Amino acid sequence: MSQLPIVAIVGRPNVGKSTLFNRYARRRRAIVENVPGMTRDRLVEEAEVGDRRVLIVDTAGLDAEPESAVDAAVQGQARAALEQADALLFVVDGQAGLLPQDAELARLLRRTRKPLALAVNKIDVPAHAVRTAEFHALGFDHLAGVSAEHGTGAWDLLEALVAELPEMPEPEPQPEGTIRVAIVGRPNAGKSSLLNQLVGEERVVVSEVPGTTRDAIDISVERDGSHFVFVDTAGLRRSARRDRLGERTSALMAIRAVERADVALVLIDAADGFGDQDARILSMVRDRGCAAVIVLNKWDLVTEEGEAHLSNELDRRLKSFSHHPLLRVSAKTGRGIRRLLPTVLHLGKEVRRRIPTSELNRWLADSVARHEPAMAQRGTRRRPLKFFYATQPAVRPPTFILFCTDPDSIQDSYKRFLENRLRETFGFDGVPIRVRLRARREE
Repeated sequence: MSQLPIVAIVGRPNVGKSTLFNRYARRRRAIVENVPGMTRDRLVEEAEVGDRRVLIVDTAGLDAEPESAVDAAVQGQARAALEQADALLFVVDGQAGLLPQDAELARLLRRTRKPLALAVNKIDVPAHAVRTAEFHALGFDHLAGVSAEHGTGAWDLLEALVAELPEMPEPEPQPEGTIRVAIVGRPNAGKSSLLNQLVGEERVVVSEVPGTTRDAIDISVERDGSHFVFVDTAGLRRSARRDRLGERTSALMAIRAVERADVALVLIDAADGFGDQDARILSMVRDRGCAAVIVLNKWDLVTEEGEAHLSNELDRRLKSFSHHPLLRVSAKTGRGIRRLLPTVLHLGKEVRRRIPTSELNRWLADSVARHEPAMAQRGTRRRPLKFFYATQPAVRPPTFILFCTDPDSIQDSYKRFLENRLRETFGFDGVPIRVRLRARREE
């Protein structure tokens, strides 16, 4: 991934950078809303431009005078993207015209001495083309009026910019066995701080203000020969409290990130206690077939009294998640962090593990011999239920199909017995498993 040239999309807030990024990504990766500052972290997407492949990076809007600490942190991310990029696509607003801020940013970008192109956005119809004339004063060799909304001119300008880049070797494919890890939790649970600890550098914005991370961010990491892709996601509020389009869209992105992940780190603010939304997030992760580690973050802030109360609450409310690993960490101090990656590595292997069919059928015969299912009731007739064999057709999550005479007559309590026996025999701690019953007539 790092061998591909990087093209960063930069410009003032609300000029259409994220819409243009989505155009190049050919899918809706960045959140688009007509509110300045919606993009806070860097988004990266691989794109094919002519006969080249590049990484397109969406950035937060550049502002010479940030108004708050969060804005200053966001600006740091945007300027870091400038340093890492091989080429810069500068986006301006054709409807607003040439502003002093644009001229100031143009001077900043020229000082980087990197290939540059100027996209005059919001040229949505041919009659708007005259709006590009005044931007020639900025002195860019590659300049074009584009419509990020409709795609007009966008690809031609990008191809001209990419042509200025030196040839780079094609990146190697992602190593086999790479584990995708989604970091999820309520807002301000410390997800970005945890990711920075795991990665070992400031890759995502960290702030005390809830909701700083709005998009899912992918970061590749190698540790001791194992490969991980960490995905930092927006905080998940209760749906009734998502009062803005941005929050609803970023919540959907977080859920999609979990669907693509092998393992989820479910962060709980230990200082704040375990709440209903934490239970909902854990259930969401399990329902989507993702392995999970329960991470009690901010443990350095928990008092003895708070620890006793939290332990009682977890014992009461996590009975159905008792097989999940539970780690106490502090993303701020680094306490307990070193235990996370070995746990993730173990679960990443478990969620992909297959049980040989011969072992499964020995397990099935032994389980039924230990505890036979209740007899099937059909009208006034009762007859014994028989199991024949078991298979495992899928992983992520591990899925088992058991063939028997009358699946509809199997009681839920017996299904739970079979799932518990699977875990007792084969493990799968922290991993959701699926047990499906299928009919097969007795010969």
